[in-house]
Amino acid sequence: MAKLKLADLPIEGKRVLMRVDFNVPLRSDGSIADDSRIRAALPSIRNILERHPSVLILMSHLGRPQGTPNQKESLAPCARRLSELLGTPVALAPDSVGPAVEALASHATSGSVLLLENLRFHPGEEDSEKEPDFVEKLARLGDVYVNDAFGTAHRAHASTALIASRFPGKAAMGLLIEKELSFLGPLLENPKRPFHAIIGGAKVSSKAGVLKNLLSRIDALYIGGGMAFPFFKAKGISIGSSLCDPADIPVAKVILEEAEKYSLPIYLPIDIAASNKGKYSLFSDSVPEGWIGMDIGPETVEAWEEKLAGAATVFWNGPVGVFEKPPFHSGTRDLATFLAMLRGKVIVGGGDSISAIQGLGLGDRFAHLSTGGGASLEFLEFGRLPGIDALSNYSGRGEEG
Repeated sequence: MAKLKLADLPIEGKRVLMRVDFNVPLRSDGSIADDSRIRAALPSIRNILERHPSVLILMSHLGRPQGTPNQKESLAPCARRLSELLGTPVALAPDSVGPAVEALASHATSGSVLLLENLRFHPGEEDSEKEPDFVEKLARLGDVYVNDAFGTAHRAHASTALIASRFPGKAAMGLLIEKELSFLGPLLENPKRPFHAIIGGAKVSSKAGVLKNLLSRIDALYIGGGMAFPFFKAKGISIGSSLCDPADIPVAKVILEEAEKYSLPIYLPIDIAASNKGKYSLFSDSVPEGWIGMDIGPETVEAWEEKLAGAATVFWNGPVGVFEKPPFHSGTRDLATFLAMLRGKVIVGGGDSISAIQGLGLGDRFAHLSTGGGASLEFLEFGRLPGIDALSNYSGRGEEG
């Protein structure tokens, strides 16, 4: 069933309560290190303000304060940065719920923007049983609800999945979520072929579900980073002292067996850049004892590039090495540089892959950089997300929940 979109939601003169994802990285001095997530919300924010709401009320979490107020994780820096980007004042509420916040929401100047304080300062955001009335207090602040926080859409939290039911026929997806689904949806439905997937990162078990779901949909799979070592072990290849959770090895074996059923080629690194007490070396095929694999080597990059050159669609999630520690950034850097020039459509599934891409100044060279690593993987695994399922169904009138 199609979900209600922002364009279908009547908002003129309404209090619009919108969930955004302002969970930005902060420097030690409290300033914002990367404002990409705030910028990603701007299209929906500007769309709403142009349609003359009585007030736009934004809500987000930041960090993991575990249900307790913490000034270091206040959204104050986000309010300041959003004010600069919009060129208009953005007020920060003293809390996310309560009489003082309700008064601000009710008496706000027409067309103004109010940012609620960190939702996770309340235990009820993540666990409704710990604060059963939290979602009701949040819902009292708005007349209509918009979810534009794709990065948290896989969480069944108060401000995402639970609150939508309090706005029957009036809970819509924002422009960012709509954009995310327009790129990720076709990967499951009808991707342009050949469709290749590159999966990196640390643990096989955390991505086993999406791997299994993609096996029948892709034409080739490349596995790098720490993900590769359980596959090496499953194939009887030495990994030296490289990190490998023993529980990941049987998972890797199952994935290899399933891939065989689909005649799906899985490409593992053919050379590894490794470290041993500060020393650096390249090894082919296996890693000697005492050495820790840290990155894919140049032969692997060259071999992968040759195969990826013919791909029409590529999905990439997870760096293929410890990219934040030179010289083990080379594999991720070289792969990102190649993919940025690829003629096919390259979609990057959030997380550290995007950090690497942005650090190289290549962000605008990719078809899509997802704002939600966990959400994009869960969507590709299940084809749905709790925060989106909870939104109102589209009836053609915007009135059905």
